Amino acid sequence: MRKKEDFIQASGYMFSRRYIHRLLLPLIAEQLLSYLVGLADSVMVASAGEAAVSAVSLVDSISVLMVHIFSALAAGGAIVVGQYLGRREQEHAKDAADQLMAALLALSLLVTAALIILQGPLLRLLFGRSPAEVQENCRIYYRIVMLSIPMIAVYNGGAALFRAVGDSRTSMRISLLMNVINVCGNALLVYAMHMGVAGVAIATLVSRTVAMLVIVCKAFRSSFALSLRGLRHYRPHAAILQRILSMGIPNGIENGMFQLGKLVMFSVVSTLPTASIAANAIANTITSLHWVVGTSTNLGLTSVVSPCVGAGDYKQARWYIRYFLRFIYLVQSLTCGSTLLAIPLILKLYHVSAETAHLATIIMLIHGVSTILLWPLAFSISTGMRAAGDVRYVMVVSSVSMWLCRVGLGSALILVFHTGVVGLWITWVVDWLFRISFFVPHYLGKKWETKAIPR
Repeated sequence: MRKKEDFIQASGYMFSRRYIHRLLLPLIAEQLLSYLVGLADSVMVASAGEAAVSAVSLVDSISVLMVHIFSALAAGGAIVVGQYLGRREQEHAKDAADQLMAALLALSLLVTAALIILQGPLLRLLFGRSPAEVQENCRIYYRIVMLSIPMIAVYNGGAALFRAVGDSRTSMRISLLMNVINVCGNALLVYAMHMGVAGVAIATLVSRTVAMLVIVCKAFRSSFALSLRGLRHYRPHAAILQRILSMGIPNGIENGMFQLGKLVMFSVVSTLPTASIAANAIANTITSLHWVVGTSTNLGLTSVVSPCVGAGDYKQARWYIRYFLRFIYLVQSLTCGSTLLAIPLILKLYHVSAETAHLATIIMLIHGVSTILLWPLAFSISTGMRAAGDVRYVMVVSSVSMWLCRVGLGSALILVFHTGVVGLWITWVVDWLFRISFFVPHYLGKKWETKAIPR
């Protein structure tokens, strides 16, 4: 049970520094763990052969898109739950939790059914020009891994609910369990049983299924502040469901646009020389570490700002946004700085050519420095405004910036001006500056304070 002094300071602020740090540390640990396990996972998949690696990479471009969309919907539900908790409307918060989990289950089942039915046309459209061996591996991997979408969608919904009440340790522990099962499953099915991409897909399906079952069981416990009521007692609540969708759908569109833009640029990069493609792949893997702290901290920011908004206290909401910004600047400077200093060592592990190493070094320097200076203003302020309910403004700016700066400018720099892969990464900086130019003035104004769910 959470102690009162952890929740309310003598100064009147809703969340103490101790409470925030206890919320953030498991979130950061969870994201770091997922990143490291992902690296280990990619090495294990590589042992199944180049066709297997290519198939997993290609099909995951679809499955990751689906996962991001449902994660965004879960985040939208958490915003609604958090605002109800800030108003001390416990029953409405529980209703919102029920509606969120039911919506995630129903929508993910429908999407999964559609993806399975459309498997043939979809794979031919996207990967029809791939070698025959890669296409066969794509079909095998696709059939199994798509079945895991409802599991990861429901799991993310449960994790969002636990974070909404300040419990980030539960999702961290279950994430640890899921990742361990995935790695052990790959070791058994790929290394020992030589099942190739089928083994990789089965390990993913089993690990996500276990994670979903565990978090749902915990969410049904009476000790959980938002304890679920079960399908027998479920009743559709149109007003609350509409509020969840009004928050979640713009989030889903924003995430979907981002992933689609990445797919487009993936195809553009594939036209470059091998050294550029390899440098881009290495940079994508390593620079993901640059914003692990930022993305995990933004999850905590949503859990803190939405109750403040629900309580109608925008002074506190602004204070916490600034506090989280300072925290991200401090910690992200340390992580990015460490990564930049380690670039020579990192590149030695990859055993790449001098040209690839040179390009990768330039890219990582550009990304690391700009992450330290620009990332928090580009992404954390918008997270705070999104938690306040201003999801449509954030969606429009983010989507326009993605397609105008990253896709439009990036394609022009590579295909027309022949700047190579370095030009693509310069567009990341332009994208972040574009976002900052809209988000910071909007945050300094008052309009985002009028977007909370209606009473």
